[in-house]
Amino acid sequence: MRRLIENNRIIHALDIKDLDKALEIAKIVQGYVDAIKVSQLFVLRNGLRAISKLRETVNVPILTCFKTADIPEISKEMIQEIIDAGADGVTVHGFVGRDVVKECIKVANQRDAYVFVITEMSHPGALDFMQKIGIKIAKMAKELNARGIVAPATRPNRVGLYRNIVGNDMLIICPGVGAQGGKLGDAILEGANFEIIGRSIYMAEDPRHVASILCSQLKVRLEESSKVAQYRVTALARDT
Repeated sequence: MRRLIENNRIIHALDIKDLDKALEIAKIVQGYVDAIKVSQLFVLRNGLRAISKLRETVNVPILTCFKTADIPEISKEMIQEIIDAGADGVTVHGFVGRDVVKECIKVANQRDAYVFVITEMSHPGALDFMQKIGIKIAKMAKELNARGIVAPATRPNRVGLYRNIVGNDMLIICPGVGAQGGKLGDAILEGANFEIIGRSIYMAEDPRHVASILCSQLKVRLEESSKVAQYRVTALARDT
């Protein structure tokens, strides 16, 4: 399986209808993103072969966001089918409980793939129910040795909270940057490894150009934040 490497810190959520166009966009933006993520809707429209086609087209990992949420027996078979089709990573809802998440992680580990457990989603409705149990889900994901969790870039303070819970060994990927209102870089500055960007890139007239700009802007922001942090440390040392 392909490894997720923090080069650009961006994952592109490629959720368009047309497979040929998706393959074209994936190919031209792969130099500016660290992975391509597709949804269940994308695969329903194009079949499992779409995952294999993407894998043949690009050299970055392919993540799928089916948000698996069924009983253990069904969930693990779903995960197996998705990974065998060529996915390097999958998402699983944490609210379904420990037995489901455990089985999904077991199947993924056998294939050296990533399982990202969803703590809470990035849309406003997640505040109704999901946020109330997000901390419990994050603790469970850590206890079960999941590769990572999903946290909302639209609420970066929650990302920091989850980082404190799962520690530094687990990955945190964050959807919601751009069209949903999340600000580029906020989630990473709170401890995320990657931010997920979809419509801002694939709906652009020139997706490659937009991806390159976002990549550059993110690097500048992270570098500036690092410089500010170092300045504060230096100033504190000077004043003591």
